[in-house]
Amino acid sequence: MYTNFKRNNKQGFYKVLTRRVNDYFKTHQLRKTGNYRLYLKSVVMIALLVVPYFVILGVSLSWWWQLLLCLIAGLGMAGIGMNIMHDGNHGSFSSRPIINKIMGSTIYFLAGNAHNWKVQHNFLHHTFTNIHGHDEDLEASGILRFSEHQPWKPIHRFQHLYSIFLYGLLTINWAIVSDFSQMRRYLRDHKAVAQTKSPVILWSHLILTKILYFIGWLAIPYWVLGIAFWKILLGFFVMHYTAGLILSLIFQLAHVIEDTHMPLPKLMPDKMEHSWAIHQLFTTANFSPKNRWINWYVGGLNFQIEHHIFPHISHIHYQKIAKILKKTAEEFNLPYYEYKSTRSALFSHFKYLKRMGIRPVLVNS
Repeated sequence: MYTNFKRNNKQGFYKVLTRRVNDYFKTHQLRKTGNYRLYLKSVVMIALLVVPYFVILGVSLSWWWQLLLCLIAGLGMAGIGMNIMHDGNHGSFSSRPIINKIMGSTIYFLAGNAHNWKVQHNFLHHTFTNIHGHDEDLEASGILRFSEHQPWKPIHRFQHLYSIFLYGLLTINWAIVSDFSQMRRYLRDHKAVAQTKSPVILWSHLILTKILYFIGWLAIPYWVLGIAFWKILLGFFVMHYTAGLILSLIFQLAHVIEDTHMPLPKLMPDKMEHSWAIHQLFTTANFSPKNRWINWYVGGLNFQIEHHIFPHISHIHYQKIAKILKKTAEEFNLPYYEYKSTRSALFSHFKYLKRMGIRPVLVNS
């Protein structure tokens, strides 16, 4: 059963904000989807992943050069996820649905599954941001405690130390475990959202793409290079760990930090305190708003507030509409959480993890 949001509060904040953002695009005669800058960047990100793959297969290199190329491929993999796949699956890459579908399908370069991602991210995360029991981005199988509403375990005392090692396993987990468990769970618990196609088609597609993925990244390199399989696995792990670490940290800096809230609905009625748009302001934060390189590489995910309120707008516009959103939030006396640098956001995240690792009875004593 899903929780509900207030229809409106703060005297029409979302209505005023939406009008101002729409006026911005009309005044500047811009489309809300991507443009040549996004298309050019997409070529770069795909090249960062694909070129090292073919260089390793076609050029005789020392083991250390091959390992370095695997690391570069990991940077490209993360870049594809943040810049191409993310916009594609939100329908903001292009005004043409078929292009969005193709770009969204680049998630298969990350060993993920487009269907599962849309249920978890577009539906559960974007609708129920930071709400325990609804937003699966807060779940980590009990190994990490991201919210005060989650059960505490003794191991959590050290989570600010060991979390960084787990974050790198994100895409490996997609490849081996989570996609299968998610498919089963979503078809059971979220049928209205998940069953856009028959379960047979969804399962067949999932299994087939996994087989093709492992053939492409493990079997073919083994056959072509003829080197020890453990070396292939090590290179595969380095690539995935690099991508997983980057993706995990970028997403954590948007929601799991000191300033953002982790609210629960009131029991009677089962409703959140704020409207959906205002809820996003309380549960989301930006970082490094003036760092051009960060903004370019992470696909505008450092402007998470803008993304959460306008997920249908391509990330290439976030830096501009951030000025509108921040000004409107100030006018309505609403929060707009922003960290000036990535370093300060990282510090806040691990400080928050350390606080969540303290045994609750000690906090209350």
